[in-house]
Amino acid sequence: MQFSLEQAETQLAQTVRELAESNRMSGRYGLTLTPEQMRSLAERRGEALRNTGRVEFGGGMLRDLIHAFCDSPNLIQTEYEAVLTELQDLFYEFKNETEDRLSDEELLHAMRSVFDRTGGSLERLAETSPGDLERLARGKPAEEDEEEEDGDADDKEDPDE
Repeated sequence: MQFSLEQAETQLAQTVRELAESNRMSGRYGLTLTPEQMRSLAERRGEALRNTGRVEFGGGMLRDLIHAFCDSPNLIQTEYEAVLTELQDLFYEFKNETEDRLSDEELLHAMRSVFDRTGGSLERLAETSPGDLERLARGKPAEEDEEEEDGDADDKEDPDE
């Protein structure tokens, strides 16, 4: 048991180091994490992994998540930690829902696309179907986008109404 406790602490420390390094890049966009926030995010990562039955080695995907989202116009400093926490939870849930058919990079791209398109709505992101995430990751419109386009076309067909 002691070995796994030491291993967990080592992984936690590695995640915190990676988050501190990420502050340099995200700081360019006015977004930084305090040491306490870094530790909290790293601990939450462990919870998210347990909740989704996933395993990760090393510092995990938080650094990649920060790099994918830090320049979003929908992020502000006062909500940065809370949004990262939710994005991290959603990432692991989506990995399960898509049955790992998307690479981490593809999934982050799709999540960012929905996040920005919805004005930073975590609720709308959470409601995104695995199929829509897969379509967006591959550069295709989500079904929701196609329905909106069809609706717009219908509205324009009869200008006399």
